[in-house]
Amino acid sequence: MRLKCRLEGRLEGIFVPHVTPFTKSGEIDGNALRKLISFWLDSGLHGLVSLGSNGEVVYLSREERRKVLEIVVDEVNGKATVIAGTGSAGTRETIRLTRDALDVGDVGDVGVDAVLIVTPYYFKPSNRELFEHYARIIQAVDIPVILYNVPKFTGLDMDLEVVVKLVDEFSQIVGIKESGGSLGRITELVRLVGNRISILAGTGDLILPTLLMGGDGAIVGVANVAPKLCANLYQTFKMGEIERAKDLQAKLTYLDEVLVKKLNQLSAIKEALNILTLPAGFPRLPALPLGEDERNEIEQVLRFVGLK
Repeated sequence: MRLKCRLEGRLEGIFVPHVTPFTKSGEIDGNALRKLISFWLDSGLHGLVSLGSNGEVVYLSREERRKVLEIVVDEVNGKATVIAGTGSAGTRETIRLTRDALDVGDVGDVGVDAVLIVTPYYFKPSNRELFEHYARIIQAVDIPVILYNVPKFTGLDMDLEVVVKLVDEFSQIVGIKESGGSLGRITELVRLVGNRISILAGTGDLILPTLLMGGDGAIVGVANVAPKLCANLYQTFKMGEIERAKDLQAKLTYLDEVLVKKLNQLSAIKEALNILTLPAGFPRLPALPLGEDERNEIEQVLRFVGLK
């Protein structure tokens, strides 16, 4: 069944690549996810990205991916943008997962607004193979596509020539999440394709720098824990209050350094949410809950940035 997508114009603002709460036995906790969605939406974020890296998507089955999306689409109920991560290592499976995302919900409902497709991983494709991968997906499923470059996890840094060629060829591409951690690369993306697609930072330390260089916003893990700080940073920037935005960025950079860069981010982000009495649950194996010293360090950074 085809659902209506609401995406119009550019993707702008801060989006949370949200966690997937699990029970201690490793099952998806749907009630907890609904409570977290209310927390994120009430904090002023512009949308949710389901089934991304922080959602532990590589540990989910196809059926579990669909279950998460059904919960998110139902709970959001058209109040914010919903983006679904549908990438996989292979092209055929990515097409299947992208079709699944398009079909989530009841007839006539507003479903997901776009899909986020990570570059293939495990085997490293050539530029020609990478272009063909995205081309086949776009030709198979009619839905807005956001490219996702995250060499930290995939081992592949998407060549800018491929990005430009894809944007030249397919109007279905509406943005790119750039998680390589390089402001220089983000600046080049703005120069090369920023007039045609949204350029979104993928790391919490580059939200303000990306906006200053002409980017459109961010999809960042720290928004799970500090959604109001992230939303406030974006708003203060838009109002021209750069000094205030710099202060907020400094806090988010510290939070990012601990939760995402230093510790296992899957466990650390959930631990931070649990400390804040939000029901993030447990990470799924092989990720494990953090130890006492790591929890203490998280409590310290939460106090420093004013969250606790």
